[in-house]
Amino acid sequence: MSKQSYKVCFCFRRRFRLTVSEAPQTIKKLFEQYSENGIMNADHFLSFLVEEQKEDKVTKEDAQTIIENALRELRHLPIFHRKVFNLEAFFKYLFSDSNPPLSTSPGVHHDMTAPLSHYYIYTGHNSYLTGNQLSSDCSDVPIIHALQRGVRVIELDIWPNSTKDNVEVLHGRTLTTPVELIKCFRSIKEHAFVASEYPVVITLEDHLTPDLQAKVAEMVTQTFGDILFTPGSDCLNEFPSPESLKRRIIISTKPPKEYLESKEIKDNRSESQKEKPVGDEEAWGREVEDPKGRVKNDLDEEDSNDYEEDLDDGDLKSQHVEPPEYKGLIAIHAGKPKGGLEECLKVDPNKVRRLSMSEQQLEKAAETHGKEIVRFTQRNILRVYPKGTRVDSSNYNPMIGWMHGAQMVAFNMQGYGRSLWLMHGMFKANGGCGYVKKPEFLLKTGPHNEVFDPKAKLPVKTTLKVSIYMGEGWYYDFKHTHFDAYSPPDFYARVGIAGVPADTDMKKTRTLEDNWAPSWNEEFQFPLTVPELALLRIEVHEYDMSEKDDFGGQTCLPVSELKKGIRAVSLSSRKGDQYNSVKLLMRFDFV
Repeated sequence: MSKQSYKVCFCFRRRFRLTVSEAPQTIKKLFEQYSENGIMNADHFLSFLVEEQKEDKVTKEDAQTIIENALRELRHLPIFHRKVFNLEAFFKYLFSDSNPPLSTSPGVHHDMTAPLSHYYIYTGHNSYLTGNQLSSDCSDVPIIHALQRGVRVIELDIWPNSTKDNVEVLHGRTLTTPVELIKCFRSIKEHAFVASEYPVVITLEDHLTPDLQAKVAEMVTQTFGDILFTPGSDCLNEFPSPESLKRRIIISTKPPKEYLESKEIKDNRSESQKEKPVGDEEAWGREVEDPKGRVKNDLDEEDSNDYEEDLDDGDLKSQHVEPPEYKGLIAIHAGKPKGGLEECLKVDPNKVRRLSMSEQQLEKAAETHGKEIVRFTQRNILRVYPKGTRVDSSNYNPMIGWMHGAQMVAFNMQGYGRSLWLMHGMFKANGGCGYVKKPEFLLKTGPHNEVFDPKAKLPVKTTLKVSIYMGEGWYYDFKHTHFDAYSPPDFYARVGIAGVPADTDMKKTRTLEDNWAPSWNEEFQFPLTVPELALLRIEVHEYDMSEKDDFGGQTCLPVSELKKGIRAVSLSSRKGDQYNSVKLLMRFDFV
């Protein structure tokens, strides 16, 4: 090896040497405050847990157990005593998985005995797609992944197969390759309650003839058997509770028509609804006409079905044909009443139903009928789905749905991005069971029959104070040349709130150069008018002068469930998978 090449190699190794992360000055001062002669025993640690971490129910025995468990995890450290903390052990404990930002011990802790309409429900859109909305494969694999994450609403678009004698799942009028419906049903049954024992709703976008609907009814009853919730053919007058529906499967779709169109009209309509030619991607999202000549801009099947439902009975020569087995399996009836928005949002005291709107329809409706939407969602279920032009399986801001009480904010679970990070964050609440009780202000009616007004300007209820001390773990979870080929990374953090418009904010730390364990030691404050709906957004990026900044991790946490005090916050990948080692040391408080 030449002298010159030796120098280059030596320089490369020197610059990538990991600086051992040591406790920030704040942590050192806390240790001094709660220790004697460099030792923190159970009494000292108990005082720290009560006064700094606000763990008011912890006992001395609990404190001792935490110390001993932590030291067992840190057995590689040169610790001279296995029943007390020194500074290094105390710091490592604070930065460990044993000190998470959300409480894990209560598990499910919301009241689960209210009607389904009182909960936000973890909801998927086109749950069978592996990728984009136009040409990806249809499979049961993304359904399994969604259920393993805790998703509780699975959407299947069901169509006749090419020989019209069986049922397939695919995104209609696109190039997506189908998967057999029975395969999806079997996978749902196998994985439905792996992550949560609370009910799974299957929403069906039904494009079938009555004989195939009867075939689906047979598949459903044979596959799910006793775990299927079947209230009968009549509409429910109130939804059951998640508690009463534990480990049950629920079917939701539009009830089948009680008539068949005459052959003449059916043939005419089928001509206008033939599948688009292979490769005709331009058809997606362009204006098409329905049988009455009205213009539709969105080719989502839900919209398409709603237009069909709006047709007056008088437009069709009908004969009474009804597959009773199929209709009797539908527990949550879907559909849009004839008429305008006012009719859609009318609350029937004698029955409940599910209404679907695209993200665009909701935004438009919210401008003029925000309070009516809130009133509707107190008893009924509102499902919001992505607009049809999101062919890349991207998503939208879920907050507009949640702040109006929408229970089923349906997302493309394979469409990674910031919107989906918010969805992941929302459903970390309530033990990750997939059901989160809506805030009381969205459920109650005032003395004069008034409801929450999403447009009202509200006073600040509380202020969240966030301190971000430092981060570490990238050295172990990333290749050492991932961020920069020749030097350690230049990290900065972004911290903010996703919530109602008045609360939404994002702030940024300074960038620290050449450091695998950046120590920012910065504090931010976020005034909150609706803390019940606020999500804490945290991202880390690596500054790149010449290109787009590199991604270094993210997480999203429900503010309502944040634990006060100093906490170790694990970060995840773009896809939402938690890294093995990457964590931030942060502090949370409400003032």
